[in-house]
Amino acid sequence: MFKKLKDFLLQKPIALLFIYLLLAAIATLQEYNAGLKKFVGSTLDFTYYNNYLIFKYSFFHLLEGADLYAWHLNEHWDLYKYSPTFAFLFGSLVWLPNGLGLMAWNSLNVLALFFGVQNLKLKVQERNIILLLCAVELFTTLQNAQSNALIAGLIILAFALIEKEKFFWACLCIALTVYIKLFGVFAFAICLLYRERWKMVGYSALAMVILAALPLMVTSFDQLKNCYISWWALLQKDYIPNHLSFVGVVKAWFGIRLQPNLVLLLGIILFLITLIRAKFYDQFNFRLSFLAMILLWMIVFNHKVESPTFIIALAGIGVWFVSTGIESKWKIALALFAWVFTSLSPTDLFPNFVQENFFEPWSVKAIPCIVIYFFVFYELTFRPNQLTNR
Repeated sequence: MFKKLKDFLLQKPIALLFIYLLLAAIATLQEYNAGLKKFVGSTLDFTYYNNYLIFKYSFFHLLEGADLYAWHLNEHWDLYKYSPTFAFLFGSLVWLPNGLGLMAWNSLNVLALFFGVQNLKLKVQERNIILLLCAVELFTTLQNAQSNALIAGLIILAFALIEKEKFFWACLCIALTVYIKLFGVFAFAICLLYRERWKMVGYSALAMVILAALPLMVTSFDQLKNCYISWWALLQKDYIPNHLSFVGVVKAWFGIRLQPNLVLLLGIILFLITLIRAKFYDQFNFRLSFLAMILLWMIVFNHKVESPTFIIALAGIGVWFVSTGIESKWKIALALFAWVFTSLSPTDLFPNFVQENFFEPWSVKAIPCIVIYFFVFYELTFRPNQLTNR
């Protein structure tokens, strides 16, 4: 019985597609039917699918020429923090009733991650292991109607497209992540691993310009310019580290307050160090591990990381695991360590007493991702010859 279930999950992609779409449907029903709640700091009641409404109304604010980055408490809680381009693209969903629109949005995130992974040049079993490892964390981000699975899926798909020499479409996928969350810009580093890097630099610049100008289809140049100015001003103010960031973990464990800018600078230096091993760029597993490092880096050195964002890190851990460690006992242990303490720690499998007195104060959810990030960094920098080709 166990062998049949294992074969079903690991050998049949359609099984994982069904599970992923089921997760999207369950999360949508939970959010849509959960009623109203008060967010921390709010005095008004808002829906549990508040993030979806933030995205939805940003399109109408763009049409109306209103400030996308101001408070709109008559519609939703919290500020819109994404680009004008994302607001424009989200307009493709706003004509749907909220329930259907929420389902379409969650399904888009699910499908992006699923097809991104399925396009990797890996064995079926390896692709399905990545998807299974991500499943719990995916459900967390879906329950918050977040865009993180979309970002992870687009970056993985971009890597797969580059491997297939579809360079423009790969650069477009990465550019899309930048206009969702700025830290997607680091994924452009994938292009540096290939001989066609200068061609991709041009494609990347073209994709960035096209996407930046897209909102001109519904707004004026001056209005769009003001949107970008307002967005940048908001991002400058939004710089208080969360407790799950590297800065937050160091503070929780050692009581040391690190300067976020210095930590980011350290992260960039470490990021660049891995690129010095140019003679290994032709090695597929080196490139695959570099992709994993980027996905982990985006979480470890992101000062605003929060629980739903960790789907990006879990995708990175999955990619790293299948690239070199599917038969390594200590890498299996690390992957399980991440699955239990990153994905399962916020769930009802652990009693509230454990979560409130251990997991949350000690930022436990972030620990496995930080540990594995430095393992990947070590492999890429000091043992790239161990990343043998398939």
